[in-house]
Order: sequence, then C-alpha cells, then structure tokens
Amino acid sequence: MTYRIEGLDPARFANVEALLSAGAIRMTVDKPGAFPCRVTLEDAEPGESVLLVNHVSADVATPFRASHAIFVREGAARAPRYRDVAPPLLERRRLSLRAFDAVGMLRAATVAEPGEADAGIRGLLDDREIAYVDVHNAAWGCFLARAERSDDA
Repeated sequence: MTYRIEGLDPARFANVEALLSAGAIRMTVDKPGAFPCRVTLEDAEPGESVLLVNHVSADVATPFRASHAIFVREGAARAPRYRDVAPPLLERRRLSLRAFDAVGMLRAATVAEPGEADAGIRGLLDDREIAYVDVHNAAWGCFLARAERSDDA
C-alpha cells in the first residue's frame, strides 16, 4: 500500500486582494511552529506574512462536508509532494486522522501522537475501502493535509 500527500495548489491563494476582500486575514507569524502553511507543508517562520483563510477540505455531498480556517504563506509558490512518508510538519504534531471512502463517508478515525503520522495513515489505509485520510490538528481541529491512496496501490 502506498500513499501520497501534496500541498494545496498555490494558484488558489495567489490573488491576495480577492482573498482579503472575501474575509481572509493577513497575519504576521509571531512564534515558531504555530502557523503551518497548507501549500508548502512547512511551518511559517516568525516575521513571515500568512493569510488565514477558510478552506473547504471535504467538498463532498455527504454530511461530512467540511471547512475550517487554515494558514497559507503569502506568496507561497510551490506545493511539495510526499510519497509513502509523512511530511515533518505532520510528524511534529498530535493529529486527528479521519478515514473516508470514495464517496466521502467517514469510516474510521484515530489519533496519532507526534512521530506516529506515517504509521497512523498506513494503518487506516490498510482497509481497502478507505480512499483517503484527512489529517487535522488534534487540538485546534484545522485541516492540515490529505493522504490519498496512490494509483498503484
């Protein structure tokens, strides 16, 4: 079983003025490790400018449709791809892992402690009915990333 995790498409956040007029908030990072960028899948550094935006992370026609506030580095231009490994951003945090089937129904969930992201994702994807795992910050509840079963799985 293989999986992939990708940062969000930076083009979705390129028009800063449009995002601000739609309710996004510009913030300056004031402490390390507290502003995870969903495009770069890295923590923004103190002094950097980030946008706090509402993001629909589960755009499904089920009761599990979900949106929440996320941070995006202002000017983020590259979304990394990880294959069969969780980004360090995830491994440093306590996570809520939520496993969904192909139509967007929640089928399983677990909590992963720091250092357990990869094992937690793999454990959920061992069930062949699980199409993807949405990774959320356990404390704040915000969406961090999606781990999708790879095409060759």
